[in-house]
Amino acid sequence: MKRPQVLLSREFTGQRLITLSIGFIFFAFGILKFFPDYSPAEDIAKRTIDVLVKGILSSNISYLLLAIWETTIGLMFILNYQRKAATILALVHLTFTFSTFFIFPELSFNKSPFSFTLLGQYIIKNIIILSVLISLLTEKTPSNDKAHL
Repeated sequence: MKRPQVLLSREFTGQRLITLSIGFIFFAFGILKFFPDYSPAEDIAKRTIDVLVKGILSSNISYLLLAIWETTIGLMFILNYQRKAATILALVHLTFTFSTFFIFPELSFNKSPFSFTLLGQYIIKNIIILSVLISLLTEKTPSNDKAHL
């Protein structure tokens, strides 16, 4: 049985470096969420999810699901496993991160729509990751859904 080469391969490209970087970000942020008070985004994530799910799930359960979601996306990118599925999951996740701008604008902006708080900057930088993910999704390569072997 062939195994995916996780970090190094003969085809170690800029694209692979990008997927590793995105994977590391999702994995690192996701792992923090498994430990109470470790993630600086815990409070705002719980508050935002509470509004989005309208109380269907408790804050703790929804936050645990977010931790699992982020960690899974990270591992999928790091292991180069089902990259297309990982990309779609990440795109959905990042789309929801922008909801904070609309749900809690007072936490995202200082005085105007162009003066971001630290939280607003934290969210707006996701445009870079979003753009890269869209690029990965639309790129025509034979390895989009397969691990490099």
